Amino acid sequence: MIFRLQNVGMHYGASEVLRNVTLSFDRGELVAIIGPNGAGKSTLLGIMAGLRTHFTGECRLEEKPLAKWPRRAFAQSVSVVPQLQPVEFPFSAEQVVLMGRMPFSDGMFESAADEAAVAHAMEITDTLQFRTRDFRTLSGGERQRVILASALAQSPKALLLDEPTTFLDLQHQVSLYRLLRNLCRDGLLALSVTHDLNLAAAYADRIIILHNGAVVADGRPDEVIHNASIRAVFSTDVEIQQGPSGRPWIHYGR
Repeated sequence: MIFRLQNVGMHYGASEVLRNVTLSFDRGELVAIIGPNGAGKSTLLGIMAGLRTHFTGECRLEEKPLAKWPRRAFAQSVSVVPQLQPVEFPFSAEQVVLMGRMPFSDGMFESAADEAAVAHAMEITDTLQFRTRDFRTLSGGERQRVILASALAQSPKALLLDEPTTFLDLQHQVSLYRLLRNLCRDGLLALSVTHDLNLAAAYADRIIILHNGAVVADGRPDEVIHNASIRAVFSTDVEIQQGPSGRPWIHYGR
């Protein structure tokens, strides 16, 4: 088991953001986490990323509590793609991707393994063509793909993504989920927080619905995506049909 959460809860002041979340995640899974704004999706991801520590319950990585993991060892196993890209320094795109190799660095200069990992990550994220460009000059979608490449250059066991398609055009939204699906088939665990229910239904092995800080559904797309669940959680009437692949497809109506 890669991640195991037991009765995890979180408060921001008097507000309860997560309550009694018990979940486990293993290698090879592509998991989409969906729910309305304020459901606790990003908070859950932040706890698993080791970025939020004042939570109740327990979160374990490979059966060891997160607090007992040395930061370097944790970063060699878990990488994160945030919703926003905070890099505002004059680095090239390639240099930003190379930062993903820092958990493995033993000196001032990159190794052959670092260079190979960076080149491969940029190739599979379609970012090689602007490897020498100043990161600050890239579009939002180009930045997001570079940050994804940096996370993949870490060669992680688990990849945590917070709204990874926010800035991407349709081509790269589909490419990203196809890439995640293929990486998961090779053993990666990928968790993606998303508001795009149809992308989640089309590509995820498993969908978790959070509502008011609690898990209200957890299962295959066809088990989770149905009229009653969408109406109850999102207060929206939809029509669920079966797509060509047999997976559910949501029609939002007029």
